[in-house]
Amino acid sequence: MSAMMLVARREITTHLRTKAFVIGLLVTAVIVGALSFAPKLFGGPDSYKLGTVNSQQLPLKAPDTTFEWRTFADRAAATKALLDGDVDAVLVDGSKVLTDGEIDSQLGVLMQSVNREVKLGAAGVQIPPLQVESVGADTRYQAARTGIASVLVVLLFILILGQAMMVAMGVVEEKGSRIVEILLTSVRPWQLLGGKIIGLGALGLVNLVTVLAVGVGASFASGLALDFPPGMPGIVAGVLVWFVLGYAFFATLSAALASLVSRQEEVGNVLTPMTMLIMATYFVAFFASSEPTGTLARVLSLIPPFSSMVMPVRMAASDVPLWEVGLSGLLMVGAVVGVLFIGARVYERAVLRTGARVKLGEVLRAG
Repeated sequence: MSAMMLVARREITTHLRTKAFVIGLLVTAVIVGALSFAPKLFGGPDSYKLGTVNSQQLPLKAPDTTFEWRTFADRAAATKALLDGDVDAVLVDGSKVLTDGEIDSQLGVLMQSVNREVKLGAAGVQIPPLQVESVGADTRYQAARTGIASVLVVLLFILILGQAMMVAMGVVEEKGSRIVEILLTSVRPWQLLGGKIIGLGALGLVNLVTVLAVGVGASFASGLALDFPPGMPGIVAGVLVWFVLGYAFFATLSAALASLVSRQEEVGNVLTPMTMLIMATYFVAFFASSEPTGTLARVLSLIPPFSSMVMPVRMAASDVPLWEVGLSGLLMVGAVVGVLFIGARVYERAVLRTGARVKLGEVLRAG
């Protein structure tokens, strides 16, 4: 096993054994699972219990909604059932609806319209329903696409920023404690840096795969998956690929900047450029989740490192031409290679220099 893989294995096993990682992963899984059931729990009733007094049952129909009818002998019995919460509404004499308080808006509109149709039909008046034909793009899944894109941008932001910060803290911890000097007697600087990035990136992938697996599984269990647009496997695969690219870019940048300081108190200041860049990427990606076909989203989905979040969000929120995805991916890979080349040089020249903060320009000019 190469030295780089040994370092990566060390990072993985060290963090997997910590209670914080295990507890954090479990808590995240529970939260994601609960959120998948939230629309079902807070989206309003999907069934109604109705009663009749001297009336015929109305042929009520609504998507994903059931209607249960009961017949009452008189108005007094129906009123008691309403007050006890046994029924949501009672149709009396075919002309009046009794409720306990204000009627549910969806139920009220549905009963009014169906009652009108029944009365017109009884009078011999037949009104054919309007035929709805869309001549534009299929927008049936647009709301679901926008919701998925919004969730993905937050997920990518949290994981990429969190894992990049872990890389930075690990670099400073090793440098400040002088452990890095011992490690570099056995491995080369680029191997130590690469192993740390790969190891912590693998942990980030574990988090991401867990969130996606729990989220998709809970969505199928709750019925939310019925609203998913076609091509969900492609969206999930795209998120994984773009996470790897985005993480590799920002983690390398984070490690290079962190190698300039020796104390953890200085990490926040030295990472300010990276933090501002990742925040800008997040805001653009969040905007793209609602305007995926806008000029800003289309342009920045091709420009690294913005593409690491904007492109997967665009792919979730709308149909993106394959050539744009391919070009964006190639440019992002090129950016990752470039930052790896520069970041490795900065890390190698600065990680053994303890004491005062090392200036980036000085490190880059060093031979």
